[in-house]
Amino acid sequence: MGQVSGDGSGGHGGHVPAGSEQSSRRSFDGDGLFRCLVTGSGIAVLALLGGIILVMVLGGMKAFATFGPSFLVSSVWNPVTQHYGALAPVFGTVVTSALGLLMSVPLAFGAAFWLTQMAPARLSAVVGMAVQLLAAVPSIIFGMWGFFIIVPLIAHYVQPFARHWFGHVPGIGALVQGAPFGTGLLTGGVILAVMVTPFITAVMCDVFASIPAVLKESAFGLGATRWEVMRSVILPWSRKAVVGSIVLGMGRAMGETMAVTFVIGNANRIGWSLFAPGNTIASLIALEFPESPSGSVKLSSLMALGTILMALSFLALAASRLMLGFAGRQEGRR
Repeated sequence: MGQVSGDGSGGHGGHVPAGSEQSSRRSFDGDGLFRCLVTGSGIAVLALLGGIILVMVLGGMKAFATFGPSFLVSSVWNPVTQHYGALAPVFGTVVTSALGLLMSVPLAFGAAFWLTQMAPARLSAVVGMAVQLLAAVPSIIFGMWGFFIIVPLIAHYVQPFARHWFGHVPGIGALVQGAPFGTGLLTGGVILAVMVTPFITAVMCDVFASIPAVLKESAFGLGATRWEVMRSVILPWSRKAVVGSIVLGMGRAMGETMAVTFVIGNANRIGWSLFAPGNTIASLIALEFPESPSGSVKLSSLMALGTILMALSFLALAASRLMLGFAGRQEGRR
C-alpha cells in the first residue's frame, strides 16, 4: 500500500490525466488569439475607412448647407466673395485621369505582355527592375521633370503641330485651341500616364506570370498565334486582375497632387481645349488648404471637395465591379 500511494497513483499527489493535459494545451495553442487579432485587423480597416468618410462629410457639411446642390454644378471659386463651386476641379480631375489612363493602359499592357511572354529572361529582369524603380520615384520629381521637359515640348512642338493640322477641323479644332503655354489638361494627363504606368505594369506582370503554362502551351499546340493566345487565353483568365490594376491606376491618378500642380496651370475654370489650364481636386486642396482659416466656408468647401473625390473613387470601383459581373453573366449565357 505504501508503494502504491508513493508512486502517485492515489491520494492528493496523483498526476493530472492525459486528457486534461491535452485540453489545457489546446486552450493555449494560439488559435483563439490569432482569430481575435485578424478579426480586429479587419474591423480596424473598416473603422478607419468609416472614420475618414465621416470626417470628410462632417467637414464639408457647412459648404453643402451654404451652397446646396449648386455647389456641384458651379464652376466659380472666388475667395473674395466667398462663393465656391466644385465643377471646375471635378472636371479637371476626371479629364486628366481619363487622359492618363488612355495613354498608360495600352503601354502598361504591352510592356507587361512583352516582359512575361516574349522578352528573354535576362532582359526581362533588367527592364522589370527599371519598372519597379520608376514606380518608386517620388511624385514631386515627376512634377519637376514635367515642368522642365514636358511643358516646353508641349508649348513648342505638340500644340503648334496640333493647331496646324487639326485647328480647322470641326469639333476637333476646339480641342487644340489656346495659347501655347505648355501647361494644361493634356500635360497633366501625360504626367499621370508616366506615373501610373509602372503600377499597372507591375500588377499585370504578376498576373500574366501566374497563368498556368499548360493553358498557353495547349493553345500554341493547336496552332494559335501570340495574338490569339493573348486574346483567347490570357485576357479571359486574367480579366479581373487587369481591371483591378486599371482601377488602382485610376485611384492613383485621381489622387495625385504635386506632380499635377506643377504642370496643369492651376486655373479654376473649365476649358474644353486639351491645352487649356485647369485644376484638379487634389491640386486645389494642396494650394488652398494652408490659406483656409479653421471653421471658414472655404475650408469646408475644400473638405467637401475631398468628399467628392472619395465618391468618385468609389464610383469607379463600383463601375469596374459591375462591368466584371456583366461580362461574367454574358460568358455564362454562352
